[in-house]
Amino acid sequence: TLAAMVSGAHMKPGEMAIRYARAQGGAAEATVVTTDIRTTAVNAALANGMLAHADETDDFEPVTKAHPGCSVVPAAFAVAERDNRSGMDLLRGVTLGYDVCCRFLMALGPDHVRGTHRSAEGVSSTAGAVAAAASLAQLDELGMRYAISYAMQQVSGVWSWERDAEHVEKAFDFAGMGARNGVSAALLVQAGWTGVRDVLEGEHNALEAMSTQPKPEEMVADLGTRFYVTETAIKVFSVGYPIQAPLDALISLRREHNLTPANVARIVVKLPPDGAGIVNNRAMPDVNVQHMMAVALIDGTITFDASHSYARMQDPQVREVKERVQLVGDAALRDPAAPRSGLVEVTTRDGRTVTKFTRFPPGTKENPLGTAGVVAKARGLDRKSTRL
Repeated sequence: TLAAMVSGAHMKPGEMAIRYARAQGGAAEATVVTTDIRTTAVNAALANGMLAHADETDDFEPVTKAHPGCSVVPAAFAVAERDNRSGMDLLRGVTLGYDVCCRFLMALGPDHVRGTHRSAEGVSSTAGAVAAAASLAQLDELGMRYAISYAMQQVSGVWSWERDAEHVEKAFDFAGMGARNGVSAALLVQAGWTGVRDVLEGEHNALEAMSTQPKPEEMVADLGTRFYVTETAIKVFSVGYPIQAPLDALISLRREHNLTPANVARIVVKLPPDGAGIVNNRAMPDVNVQHMMAVALIDGTITFDASHSYARMQDPQVREVKERVQLVGDAALRDPAAPRSGLVEVTTRDGRTVTKFTRFPPGTKENPLGTAGVVAKARGLDRKSTRL
């Protein structure tokens, strides 16, 4: 997540967040990453959250499809720096934040949240951030109850972020908003504010307000033995998560069968229907599966620069290859155990068809990256310029 913040500082959402934080001023409580800005913990959390999800480099939890790190880590950093907490305090807060982010969404039912046109990412980011921030604020049990209640009052987000063409509002929805909300809630209570003690139960509780079929038992399922921070996926490619599996499949097929733009006639990409809907021919290059597949066939890989290049979207060769890519939302790929799989079928000009199914992309808990892989991912984000 820290690497995502560093790279995000040079992307449009990050640059806007830095400009906003600098203009706000405020008490010098916490740092905006990569800058000389020290501002309030609330402003720093907002800005660093925007940096963390300025593009598609942050981690992702495949079952809930939440993005815990980009809101939880900035919230934890902000309060830890403000209150001079230890490294162990920080790790505990981050671990708790990941758990609450994902467990709260599991209790609501991720599909139900999305089915009512709300952003599950926006909902879960506030829940995770308040847990991390309240932990670092060292609130007692009653204070934690109040902080959760103030966080629930701020939970928001609409799935319309899919129409954001520049990843700015999306960064706010997924990260900046939740980090800001969580830190605000924790610091209000730290300052002595009181509130509702039992927002998750009783009449008009938060779970019933956000779900017609809440499962509160999911909040504590395997508590203390299952830690969601160990289950999130680190993206090998800086692209929307539904594109990870088909990119892995195509690059493998290209290497194994010497595929080139000259000898490929057609590429069929099959994804679970929900994932296909997210990445179908979007305006942003890094969430456009047809475009990314064309670039991968031409280049043999996907670099950070290539995944963000709007110029490549206008390149005649890329556009021509893209016309050969067909996306199919395949209900047969719906699999709760592997929600972001991908099947790629390539037909060559001489009539051959080669196929590869990637059930678990690299970087998932089932197909994890080692330390070297994580370091390579982080170093691959290094860049200095802004929009390409």
